[in-house]
Amino acid sequence: MVTVSPSKSEASASWAYALQLPHDPLAPRIARTTLRAVLSGHGLPHIADTAELLTSELVTNAYRHSTGPATLRLRALPGARLRVSVWDANPHIPPPFDRHASPLPSIPTGADGGRGLFLVCHYADAWGGYPLGDDLFGQSGKLLWCELGPHPADGAAVA
Repeated sequence: MVTVSPSKSEASASWAYALQLPHDPLAPRIARTTLRAVLSGHGLPHIADTAELLTSELVTNAYRHSTGPATLRLRALPGARLRVSVWDANPHIPPPFDRHASPLPSIPTGADGGRGLFLVCHYADAWGGYPLGDDLFGQSGKLLWCELGPHPADGAAVA
């Protein structure tokens, strides 16, 4: 009997992690710490700073705008890229992730918040969100995601 397994390079380029986060103000910090460990372990420290900012903003949004737990998922994509997604129980897709919403309100200069998801859209290579209806397991809410990876200016090869 012949056994086929992926080569070491194929296996290391194909991974995903999920982290269940309680509705707790420490959730963004725990998500950042976990993200740094995952990226370091998979040889992607060069995208850690940007990934940490984007992950923190997505998890903070879930904490501030939902009343229950959230799930962070980190997934490797081809070309040393990363997809970060965060699920929470609130089905409302916030601007700017809701591309069908009315024009965005301006944020007052002295405001303490309201810029996080705009940062995600600015620094991510791709981003989006979609509502999740009730499914077989009673899950609903929304999923916000973003993707990032190395750029030629980072000194990393892009596939």
